[in-house]
Amino acid sequence: MLTESSVREILGSLKEPFLHKSLAELDAIEEIKIKEEKNHVSVKIGIARTGTSEQLQLQTQIVNLLKEAGATTVGIRFSQLSDEVLAAHRHAEPEKEENLLNSKNTTFIAIASGKGGVGKSTVSVNLAVALARLGKKVGLIDADIYGFSVPDMMGITKRPVVRGEKIIPVERFGVQVISMGFFVEDNSPIIWRGPMLGKMLNSFFHEVEWGEIDYLLLDLPPGTGDIALDVHSMLPSCKEIIVTTPHPTAAFVAARAGAMAVKTDHEVLGVIENMAYFESKLTGEKEYVFGRGGGDKLAEELNTEVLGRLPLNQPDWNDEDFAPSVYQEDHPLGKLYLDIAEKVVGRLKK
Repeated sequence: MLTESSVREILGSLKEPFLHKSLAELDAIEEIKIKEEKNHVSVKIGIARTGTSEQLQLQTQIVNLLKEAGATTVGIRFSQLSDEVLAAHRHAEPEKEENLLNSKNTTFIAIASGKGGVGKSTVSVNLAVALARLGKKVGLIDADIYGFSVPDMMGITKRPVVRGEKIIPVERFGVQVISMGFFVEDNSPIIWRGPMLGKMLNSFFHEVEWGEIDYLLLDLPPGTGDIALDVHSMLPSCKEIIVTTPHPTAAFVAARAGAMAVKTDHEVLGVIENMAYFESKLTGEKEYVFGRGGGDKLAEELNTEVLGRLPLNQPDWNDEDFAPSVYQEDHPLGKLYLDIAEKVVGRLKK
């Protein structure tokens, strides 16, 4: 059975990727927790720069070493080393390469849910479009690599082109989009394990020419699996929006995604309650098909607010400019998404 001292011994000789000193020398192993009944080891590691490909490589090394030593599962959090430690070893750190992950001008917003089927991707797509309609420069990563759907939802028929060594994202409705769906033929299933998924997500950050963007939205897979964990470790300053339906079970499960965000120091911007009700066009009556109160309860639990309640409704389809999940600006839901986008921008300015 692994102990705290054995974990320190196993990881202590690993090199911090930027300062090139061992984790033991830098006192960078900040926290170790062991759940003996589940044989689960979780560690918190300090490094010079978070949200980089080097961090992912170190993460893989740590997981492999601890599993070889007998751990069944491994959890990792990364934090930035203190200014004092960085100053003491600054000579060892190379010049910081400017890229999307360390850009001070781009705000990352992850759209998460506890379970599938709550309309998370629909929310991601329409929130991205609404932000673009407000004049913002917006990117959207379809990070639901197993269940990619953004290109179809937005009616995208083109594929990205490669310019030099960079992939140029496809633009639609003023939003730059990248998705696993662009790189798979004939809607084939993806049969990958966690590390490969992390590499693909890393490619979306480093190998795509995003240019100057204000907001980069990530449509996460439902739940708290590998991709969600990678996003939490790669993007320590990422904000999150949690999508749920009013149903108590959906809200209960969504709370897990919210709790994961809180535990990894991600700020939850708010909750969006989707499928909140159905409004009859004939009578104007509202029917609460999935119950009521789930969004409010979730927001209260996460100490945040409900950004908006979206009814069940269908977009107006245009055969000449087909986008089956995008609501037009003058559509009632299009207006609701604009209101939500304005709230998001307002919250980020505070």
